[in-house]
Amino acid sequence: MRMLSVILQVILGIGFVMFGLMKFGSKQMVEGFKQYGYPSWFRIFTGLVEVVSAGLLVAGIWKEALAAWGGLLVVVTMIGAVFTHIKIKDSFKSMVMPLVLLIIGAVVLYLQWNHLF
Repeated sequence: MRMLSVILQVILGIGFVMFGLMKFGSKQMVEGFKQYGYPSWFRIFTGLVEVVSAGLLVAGIWKEALAAWGGLLVVVTMIGAVFTHIKIKDSFKSMVMPLVLLIIGAVVLYLQWNHLF
């Protein structure tokens, strides 16, 4: 189970660094957050949370408690993303990536749960 967690942590870590950094200036993200009805500071905040989550997940390869906290941040962030897509009545296709990331984050959190506290 440890190897599964590490593989998922690396996948999530890479994805969340990329997605998080995109939120700092990608035209697509700027327009997306406007469409969602969120202010620009929330886009930056979300990007920071995603980059921090990625760092925790990768550092969690060596210290499992950090992976648990990273997984928790991923789950909370992706729940927010799914509810945002539901709020704006987006297509299911647009929700697939947040749902996949939510599930992977939940698996990491589950596998590392005993290290959380």
